[in-house]
Amino acid sequence: MKIAVLPGDGIGPEIVAQAVNVLKGLKLDLEMTEAPIGGAGYEAAGDPLPDATLQLAKEADAVLLGAVGDWKYDKLERHLRPERGLLRIRKELNLFANLRPALLYPELASASTLKPEVVSGLDIMIVRELTGDIYFGQPRGISTLENGEREGINTMRYNESEIKRIGRVAFDIAMKRNKKVCSVDKANVLETTELWRQVMIELSKDYPEVELSHMYVDNAAMQLIRAPKQFDVMVTGNIFGDILSDEASMLTGSIGMLPSASLDANNKGMYEPSHGSAPDIAGKNIANPLATILSAAMMLRYTFNDETNAVRIENAVKKALADGYRTADIYTEGTKKVTCSDMGAAVLAAL
Repeated sequence: MKIAVLPGDGIGPEIVAQAVNVLKGLKLDLEMTEAPIGGAGYEAAGDPLPDATLQLAKEADAVLLGAVGDWKYDKLERHLRPERGLLRIRKELNLFANLRPALLYPELASASTLKPEVVSGLDIMIVRELTGDIYFGQPRGISTLENGEREGINTMRYNESEIKRIGRVAFDIAMKRNKKVCSVDKANVLETTELWRQVMIELSKDYPEVELSHMYVDNAAMQLIRAPKQFDVMVTGNIFGDILSDEASMLTGSIGMLPSASLDANNKGMYEPSHGSAPDIAGKNIANPLATILSAAMMLRYTFNDETNAVRIENAVKKALADGYRTADIYTEGTKKVTCSDMGAAVLAAL
């Protein structure tokens, strides 16, 4: 199993190192090769996605990514900024389906900013389309009008086949869960998502066992806070999914707990934590590595079809939490505050 390991920037190298240790602890036949991306890619080759990194990712069976970005690169030209490397690798690998589970571990119910009775038992899967929408639509850019005023343009667009393929991912996942899909759109205002809703309704006829509902994105944002356990699988476009999945992450107590998978049509995937590079705490060994470790579990499940070892990793994380180990972001009085590497070691010991 060939894995491209891309630590990236900020806390990326610290958290990826712990996930790699856990994967090695499984004693599987893994070939892991490291390469730079993001700011690290710019420093190494003058490009946030160096050609060698992209080639490695294309040849690998799966990609394990840390995080990209650092404030010191904000003054670079847009195409050289770390985030452009992330967008490009998703596009180049055709990773159109982003899976973001929001699962609350019982031990962390008190770490959520919502009341325990609102979030206890939370288990949501957000399926976000990743290669279309306003992030990639053309035309785009900043131009100057005839009167000298500047104008920014981004274009929201989806075609029928793009909507249908992400819908199938959501419905297929729902069939293995509680058979409920909530499609999130803004069909009352945006024609793009009016088409989205039409295609989801048509697609639902292929899944008679799955209950399909629809919700406007502003209401969905409110309902995630008001009554999050009403949701099973949520499916939505790129920009709405970006926002809603980060909102859902805080229901679980910390974005440092949430893994993600980005898959192509053949389940080749890039696996990364849902959080960013957190340059303010980089190098301090205090970041939470659990989202990255759980991303490695998702990699085993979705790309390598190894449910047994995916569950082994997830159970090891549960054991470390049950034993009271906490990084700073999920620490509460009465638990054991540990470093990033200590948390990784606790999971490895539990494994």
